Amino acid sequence: MTEPAYLDPRTGRTWPLATPRWCGPDRQPLLLTDLPGITRGQVDGAERSLWRYRAAFPFVPEKPISLGEGCTPLVRAEWAGAPVRFKCEWFMPSGSFKDRGASVMLSLLRAQGVAEVLEDSSGNGGAAISTYAAAGSMRAKILVPDSTSPAKTVQSRAAGAAIEMVAGSRQDCADAALAQADRIFYASHNWHPFFLHGTKTLAYELWEDLGFRAPDNVIIPCGAGSNVLGCGIGFGELIRAGQIQRLPRIFAAQPAHCGPIARAFLKQPAEAARPTIAEGTAIAEPLRLPEVLSVLHESRGGAVLLEEGEIAEATRGLARQGFYVEPTCAQAAAAFARLLAAGTIRANETTVVVLTGTGLKSTQRHAELIGMKL
Repeated sequence: MTEPAYLDPRTGRTWPLATPRWCGPDRQPLLLTDLPGITRGQVDGAERSLWRYRAAFPFVPEKPISLGEGCTPLVRAEWAGAPVRFKCEWFMPSGSFKDRGASVMLSLLRAQGVAEVLEDSSGNGGAAISTYAAAGSMRAKILVPDSTSPAKTVQSRAAGAAIEMVAGSRQDCADAALAQADRIFYASHNWHPFFLHGTKTLAYELWEDLGFRAPDNVIIPCGAGSNVLGCGIGFGELIRAGQIQRLPRIFAAQPAHCGPIARAFLKQPAEAARPTIAEGTAIAEPLRLPEVLSVLHESRGGAVLLEEGEIAEATRGLARQGFYVEPTCAQAAAAFARLLAAGTIRANETTVVVLTGTGLKSTQRHAELIGMKL
């Protein structure tokens, strides 16, 4: 393998990692060149965090920013009459899977001399970046739409992040971040490829959880696709390292009200985005659409578009089994039921449903679902 480098996957052009960058010269999203992956013997069993897989990263910082993220429970359960394994990713310091990406991205950037970062997010991404910036004594500025509920910024404010309210839509907020990216390093969970090398640890962890083998299927709630891409990268590395023989089938679950990735995979016409209970995956224009579709196709997986009623019922059903999660990630359980009913997935296969965020961040929504006024 050659030295790791930034890669434009659509042209093949590369740039050295030594100079921090968050995009290509034409504002194109980047990945990293293929890494060789690691073997079972390279897992640091003494480390109780995702840094047990540090040998799989493009380089290892001297002092990683870690709060014990990763090593989340993989719980055997039953759903829709079939056995399933729920990967409980909300068991993270800031309450969502995005801590994987934040820990690795900010650790590597800090090691390269970046001391202040910019992010645009009104939800889990902003909370994760704020949390890990605080843990790493870095400064963080988070841009959020001015329509955002004040409660959604409390976690970031408490961690010491500077919050700037931006007039307009979520897209206006992203545009404002791009305009400020010349003055402060844009460490976006949507843009920076280091973030994906944090989310890829989900693949390594599932491999280890299952006795160093891959599951048959992984179902993932999908917005911009960082977990889909992370699993594609991680399981791809395990194939290169000779640890598994094939990719598990990877399925993306999206709301019918805003599901551009699923619509593209299913060859359905695009539709204007509408409000959805699964607001955390309501990304109308995902940056890496071709790359996410490539993972779904290469893994022989697929995509599911879910109606609001299905997502709501899955949210209530999971809570009744003790899994108090955001409606956003409950759609992965709803997708499992749909795939089972269609015969796409069989009950005797090893299927992992990824539950990405805690229901504590969506208390108002849960109250609505059970008919309670707050």
